[in-house]
Amino acid sequence: MPDQPLALAPEQWQRLAAAHHAYTGTVSPYYDETLQEVTRRACTSGSIGKADIGALLMWKRLRADTPWVAELMAWPDIDVRRATAAATTAARDTTLSLGAAAQAGRAALAHLPGFRTGDALASAVLTAAAPDRMAIYDRRAHGGLRTLGITLSHASGRYSRYIETLDHLLAAAPAPIRTWTPRDMDTALYWMTA
Repeated sequence: MPDQPLALAPEQWQRLAAAHHAYTGTVSPYYDETLQEVTRRACTSGSIGKADIGALLMWKRLRADTPWVAELMAWPDIDVRRATAAATTAARDTTLSLGAAAQAGRAALAHLPGFRTGDALASAVLTAAAPDRMAIYDRRAHGGLRTLGITLSHASGRYSRYIETLDHLLAAAPAPIRTWTPRDMDTALYWMTA
C-alpha cells in the first residue's frame, strides 16, 4: 500500500502519458531485447539462471565488478535457479494481489548474493519472470513518483509497496493509461525524471 492515498490531478495523468509517449518515441525499440529474451527463457524454464542474471545486469547497466557478483558466481546455478523458480512462481501467482506477489517474489530472492539489499536487480528478475504483473524499480522511477507527489519510503518491503502503488495508480487511471501494464507505468515514471 502506498505511504499515502493516491489522487492524481488530470495534469499529472497527462504528464505520465506524455512521459510514456516520449519514452517510447525516444528509446530504441530494440533496447528491451535483452529483457524480452530473458523473459522468453524464464517462461520456458520457470527460473532464471546466472547467465540471465548477467544479461539483466548488462540491461540495467549495473556494475559487475562488485564483491556480490563474485559471490553469486561461486554459487551453483541449480541453487540460483531454485531461488528464482520460487520467485517466478510467486510473481506469477494470480491468486495473490500484485503487492503480495511482489513481496513473496522479492523474499524468495533475498538470500542470493546481489539481492539482499536494493531492489533494482531483483525487480528486473521479477519483471522478466512476470512481465505483465511486475515492474522495474530504480531511483528514477522512485523520483517519478516523488514528482507526482507520491511518497514511497525506503523502509524494508519497498518493492512490494512500489508495485502496490503502481497497481493503485493503474486502477484509478483514466483511459488509455488504465490499460497499461505496471512495466508501462515504470517506463513513464522513469522518463519523468529524464
